[in-house]
Amino acid sequence: AQIATMRPGSVIVDLAVESGGNVEGSVAGEVVERHGVRIVGHKNVASRLATDSSALFARNLYNFLSTFWDKEAGKPVLDEEIGDAVRLTRDGQVVSQRLLS
Repeated sequence: AQIATMRPGSVIVDLAVESGGNVEGSVAGEVVERHGVRIVGHKNVASRLATDSSALFARNLYNFLSTFWDKEAGKPVLDEEIGDAVRLTRDGQVVSQRLLS
């Protein structure tokens, strides 16, 4: 029923399709379409990802944070503009306008 409310052209990837799935209508090993929404039921999704993706992400994060790292404070120090652009949460609260809207 939820799928019928989604925009045509939307895509859902059911990562649990091999163990019964989390998406109604998903089929293990197939890509099906319901109400104009594609439901991807690839088996063993992790094996389809690049083996270096975690290392690449870690390197990018390291390079970003090291640019702003304050050795004395032991943490990154971001100016207001950059901090506001990349910060998702602060003190347990969501502060990113992209996530709040």
